[in-house]
Amino acid sequence: MSSFSSRNPGFYKRLWTLSLPVILQNLITFSLGLIDTFMVSQLGNKEMAAVTTANVPVFLLISIVFGVQSGLGILVSQYWGKGDTRSINRAIGVAAFIGTGITVVLAVVFFLFPVQVMDLLSNSHELSLLGAPYLRVIGFSYVFNMLSSIYASAQRSVENTTFGMKLFGFSTLVNTGLNYLLIFGHGGFPALGVAGAAIATLLARVSEFVICVVCAVRSRVIPLDLTALLHPGMDMARRFLKYASPVVLNEAAWGLGNSLLTVILGYTDNSVEMLAANAVMGNLNRLLLVVCFGLGAATAVLVGKAIGEGQSHQDVLELSQELLRFSTLIGAGIAVLSLLLIPTLFVPVLFPMFKLYGESIAIATALAVTAFAGIPLHAYAISAVTGVLRAGGDVAYATALDLLPQWVICLPITALCALVLKSGYWSIAIAIQVECIVKVPFCIRRVRGGTWIHDVTRGQRT
Repeated sequence: MSSFSSRNPGFYKRLWTLSLPVILQNLITFSLGLIDTFMVSQLGNKEMAAVTTANVPVFLLISIVFGVQSGLGILVSQYWGKGDTRSINRAIGVAAFIGTGITVVLAVVFFLFPVQVMDLLSNSHELSLLGAPYLRVIGFSYVFNMLSSIYASAQRSVENTTFGMKLFGFSTLVNTGLNYLLIFGHGGFPALGVAGAAIATLLARVSEFVICVVCAVRSRVIPLDLTALLHPGMDMARRFLKYASPVVLNEAAWGLGNSLLTVILGYTDNSVEMLAANAVMGNLNRLLLVVCFGLGAATAVLVGKAIGEGQSHQDVLELSQELLRFSTLIGAGIAVLSLLLIPTLFVPVLFPMFKLYGESIAIATALAVTAFAGIPLHAYAISAVTGVLRAGGDVAYATALDLLPQWVICLPITALCALVLKSGYWSIAIAIQVECIVKVPFCIRRVRGGTWIHDVTRGQRT
């Protein structure tokens, strides 16, 4: 036990109290992605590859949603430390206006030009035709998801972390049930295939939004202030743009980069097998990283609140170091367990369940080994970038740290291996992990330097 935790009794209890609901929330959310993949995989590898391709631009939408809620969290956690709920309402209002505007534009583009968008993402027009009905509908679901995610992020940043868990748990049950009915045509419903999966997601997201509206009206933690929410003011807009817009751009660019990795796989000679294996492993990997994401979210809340409360520079630095050490240790434990599960569970049981055979199962195995071995690095990077640096207001450096390894190193190396050298799936799998290997040393150096600690609420005009 470090000197910091020994001087702060109950530290780990508080950390887990904040983390566990977020972990369960992410577990529920990522389980839905896995369930979706499993259900669509029963239609065939081509259908699964088509939905995987359609989810490339959708992942960009998801990244923008995450960026807006993460940027909002920077402001809300520090205002919470000051007890300023009126400014929290203003920050939510700005985030809602900006986030909804972005998602509506993208949803309309996906609705009007689904085949054209799909054709940009793979070398198979057949996959474009199969995935277009899914893409046409799914974009609108993220308009509602943006609003519900913003409110859930605000609740999490004021230490009400169980709200998002309950909200997304309910919507996941709704989505799973509707998937069963609409994809396969059970209970008298028509069998809509991949389009049914999109409609199910849209209806689940609408249910999330309705619940958030009801809860916002009744909330005592963040009392609803319609004047501040609907008229947040230019000062809050400028503050949000200064500290949150780099996070939104960061997540959008990172999501685009991650989507380009899928596009690269979609242009390989064995694109159907590559995309099918990547669809399964992408969801499994996210499922195994839920603890790391939960610890990262808790880190952001604790660090942001400590700064907002006016704790000393040294105390904030020690808190951050302790949180990062703990996240890395947990990541190492998850990595060991995950690697042991590859030959005992994934290869003999899970991969065949998702209709992966032959080359697809070999590709999935390579992706699994390389991804799971890198979990400790991902654990540190997630808590450092999305937790410590962003909560400390060091958004510009965090953005550069998140994007440069991906765009300057990872994407070119992966494209070189996959499309130019055609060097095989093991080389491609290793190339994908280069991003985190490069990122972590820079994270360590920045955090230790301590120059990232800023009070982003200073000089607030009321």
